[in-house]
Amino acid sequence: MAYILLYVDDIILTASSNALRCSIIALLSYEFAMKNLGRLNYFLGIVVTIHKGGMFLSQRNYTVEIIERAGMSSCKPTLTPIYSKPKLSANSNKSCRGPSYLTFTRPNISYAVQQICLHMHNSRIDHFNALKRIIRYVKGTLDHGLHLYPFSFSTLVS
Repeated sequence: MAYILLYVDDIILTASSNALRCSIIALLSYEFAMKNLGRLNYFLGIVVTIHKGGMFLSQRNYTVEIIERAGMSSCKPTLTPIYSKPKLSANSNKSCRGPSYLTFTRPNISYAVQQICLHMHNSRIDHFNALKRIIRYVKGTLDHGLHLYPFSFSTLVS
């Protein structure tokens, strides 16, 4: 079994065996000019750290960039990404693009980001405050990310 992730002209390839991986690389190299950059370390702003039990994906540098762009480098971190009060409403001033991309490796902020993105075309002060809270939360959790572990079975489990 092999998986190929293609983004524009970048390819990530993984296979169940080294022989299969080498065979796919040979076939692709025959058709396309390719350069093997070796083991995956960085892709689309995501740092990939391979360890004995799997891999860890993080966006620490991107998170720091979001915090700096928001002018919140010296803010006090918070323990949760969202207030426990009622949901935001359309009548309750910033873009949610930055935090949206973070949800690739930080699924724990997905709900909070989704709530501010719902109203991004008609945002109010409540939405801006919710965005600032997300930024304060990720500031306190810079080294969090997504751990991926290998499985020995090929059936879908939910």
